[in-house]
Amino acid sequence: MTTFKSHLTLAIIPCLVIFASCNPNNNDQTKSTAILDTVSLSSKNFALAYQDGQKIVATSIDTMKQISFGGATNPSISPDGNKLAYTVTDSAGSRTIWVADLENKSQSQLQVNSNNYYQAMWSPDGNSIAFNIFNSKNLWKVGVIKSDNTGYIMLDNASTLNVYSPTWKNENELVAHDLTNLYTFNTSGKLIDTKAIADLIGGDFALASSNHFFYTKDGRKIIFNAGNADSLEGLTGPSEAVYILDLASKKVDRISPKGINVPYVFLTADDRIFYSGYEKPFIQSKIYVSDLSGTIKTVVDKGTNPTGALK
Repeated sequence: MTTFKSHLTLAIIPCLVIFASCNPNNNDQTKSTAILDTVSLSSKNFALAYQDGQKIVATSIDTMKQISFGGATNPSISPDGNKLAYTVTDSAGSRTIWVADLENKSQSQLQVNSNNYYQAMWSPDGNSIAFNIFNSKNLWKVGVIKSDNTGYIMLDNASTLNVYSPTWKNENELVAHDLTNLYTFNTSGKLIDTKAIADLIGGDFALASSNHFFYTKDGRKIIFNAGNADSLEGLTGPSEAVYILDLASKKVDRISPKGINVPYVFLTADDRIFYSGYEKPFIQSKIYVSDLSGTIKTVVDKGTNPTGALK
């Protein structure tokens, strides 16, 4: 069963509350009346973005400088920390991706001919954005667009493959999966490689369409989260954890400790692993950061769906 971890039940405001109103050129959106809850954006270096209930928070890595705003989900901060991509869901349930410039306060909707695309992922150099998109054949595909909102392309649109949770393997290639296989596409839209997930990580893991696979910078390892056989008293549903796969040895090591359920993981282009996880009584999620060797620090005491910029 493919289960998306969506936020459709949230009360969505069409625009970031950083700004006084929505893009004046979009007549279908209503104005936002929410107000930024910090005094100034000047001299702030953003390194992390995450979800906190019905708002998004952008913060420095030490959390001493931060802004927060409502009306958006699926935060994705650019590698330089200056832009933020996010999903907006309207009253009809349509999902679209917008990009906010945190320096000049501008915002714009990605120019994509669809009313159901979400889950933005910046390329390592910040020049492109990938995302999941529902096509006219009712299939999930990968869309890619340049960060200046030009050059949109849907990858592998002619095939009958459903693919989920795209990530960047490098500047020229992306990966996505269909619960069974991990596919590699080039940025021209061609499918160039297919690997059986069971051959990579074994058959002891349970996958959902929201699970991600990230290649490390050197291409030698894969970071992923997946369901496991842990029995966590008080947890409703399966437990998930973060793992690292060494492609040469095919050895899989666990990154997140036992006792924590991890439904979301993100790898920065400089190989830092951010993830959000719940400990017993599984009510409040914290955000952690780890290196590839498994040295873990708690970053935020309350939050989900983290993404990080470069150091």
